[in-house]
Amino acid sequence: MADKKRYTKPALTFDQQLDRLLKRGIQVENEPEALQTLSQVSYYRLSAYWYPFRKRDKDGSVHSNVVQGTNFNQILDLYNFDRKLRLCVLDGLERVEVLIRTKLSYHIGHRYKAFGHLDPSNFHEKFNHSEWLRRVTVSVVESSDEFLKHFERNYQGFPNVPIWMLTEVMSMGALSRLFKGLKNDKKSGYEDKQQIANEFGMHYKQLQDWLHVLTYVRNVCAHHSRLWNRELAIRPERIRNANWLPPKTPRNDRLFIIILMIHQMLKCQPDAAEWKLSIESLLSQASESAILRAGMGLPIDWKSHPLWQAK
Repeated sequence: MADKKRYTKPALTFDQQLDRLLKRGIQVENEPEALQTLSQVSYYRLSAYWYPFRKRDKDGSVHSNVVQGTNFNQILDLYNFDRKLRLCVLDGLERVEVLIRTKLSYHIGHRYKAFGHLDPSNFHEKFNHSEWLRRVTVSVVESSDEFLKHFERNYQGFPNVPIWMLTEVMSMGALSRLFKGLKNDKKSGYEDKQQIANEFGMHYKQLQDWLHVLTYVRNVCAHHSRLWNRELAIRPERIRNANWLPPKTPRNDRLFIIILMIHQMLKCQPDAAEWKLSIESLLSQASESAILRAGMGLPIDWKSHPLWQAK
């Protein structure tokens, strides 16, 4: 393995950043506005949005300069589209997260009572219950929510609180791990995972996989990271169903499959139509651009996709 180079690139002033844009071949119609943009959105952050416009050799090698005619406004349009997309996906994920909180707390509360989550025997033997409980207890202690302060003032046992209170301060990752830790043994009569998965019309292993993937996507959104043109580091397992496989669903490493997953989990909810209309507006915009479609793994005929049409 060759020795790594020492990083020696200097920090650039905003004027130098603008000059670098121009040297790369990016057309800038209004330089004062471009400077203002660079002072608000970092050059490095924006560079991901002109990457699709960079020149490429026949062998796929990527150059620093962009193809002729690339405009700074095109790059900003991509950036703003991604921002709207990220907010819309985060809205859908928030609805999924609240739904999972509700289903988990209801099932555990009724099957194992208010404090059943404290008993490791209510989970499968490979689940690291003590570590999970330690982490969620920290969330309780650090929370400033009034309902937890009320519990601490009036009841014994704090920071051990009822499951329906605990789920309100748990991260989506903790919810995902909680679901994964539940029992699912048909012979013993403990099918906790499947009973919850039935609420979504899916097998518990599929729901377990999806919660893991959606937790990752939620973290991407919550950290304001680029969602468009992102190759998913954690992607859903392929489902043995033609609607989830190529060519109907071309890829499982781009955003479109995540949008389908959110839609599937929300489609039976009363407010699902509201979110669907919002995301449809952005998908319609994306379908008009080959660059936007490619970055999302979006089929050109996405509106007629069986999973998108499913009620």
